[in-house]
Amino acid sequence: MRRAVLIDIDGVLTVSWEPLPGAVEAMERLRERGVPLALVTNTTARTRESIAATLSGAGFPVTEDEILTAPAATAAHLARHFPGARCLLLNSGDIAGDLEGVTVMGPEDDTPADVVVVWGAGPEFGYAALNRAFAHLQRGARLVAMHRNLYWRTEAGLQLDSGAFLTGLERAAGTQAEVLGKPSAAFFGAALARLGAGPAGTLMVGDDIESDVLAAQRQGLTGVLVRTGKYRPGTIRDASGTPDHVLDSFADLPGLLDRLDG
Repeated sequence: MRRAVLIDIDGVLTVSWEPLPGAVEAMERLRERGVPLALVTNTTARTRESIAATLSGAGFPVTEDEILTAPAATAAHLARHFPGARCLLLNSGDIAGDLEGVTVMGPEDDTPADVVVVWGAGPEFGYAALNRAFAHLQRGARLVAMHRNLYWRTEAGLQLDSGAFLTGLERAAGTQAEVLGKPSAAFFGAALARLGAGPAGTLMVGDDIESDVLAAQRQGLTGVLVRTGKYRPGTIRDASGTPDHVLDSFADLPGLLDRLDG
């Protein structure tokens, strides 16, 4: 079977954009084997171009075309399903380069929004910004979100992510967000389509057991959890399912592929 691999970035290849031990070498081994791969990330603070430049600078043999981000997927969805919609963005980071076709409201624009889009959390997620989003939702705006991640790991430890705020907005406004990054089926489908691969022969490698691994398994992929990034004692015990494989780190992935192909 010709295998393909989907790889999360933050917590799997890097932490705070610094390569994890053995990650670059493992990626090089995948290249030597000719394994089709795509990097799939809910990172919302950088464009695909910026991510590719950072990873390449750290030694990873990757290109921009091999990166699928939640912002890029969401921008494509908005342009396709809400053409011309006025979008209020709740986000931290500059991802303007991946927002082609999206009409973004300015900070002083008080006219009604058509869609409220929740991206990645950061200092911008203060009371005023959240309350502004809440007001537009009460007026009937649709709610779209990159993901439901509650936290992510940085060099300073675990940090709150936008999923923690998204739940509050949903409850307060009496609405349900449409999620377009991981763990949505559409996101995994887009990644498989990019590789021309089917789910049965594709591995998803991630540090988030719910959004990366178990979500991929529900779509027919093989889920591989790494004990880096978000992984904590009790992660597997407290999860809603069981990963197909558990590795100490991404550095062990080539060995897993050897065993599966052996």
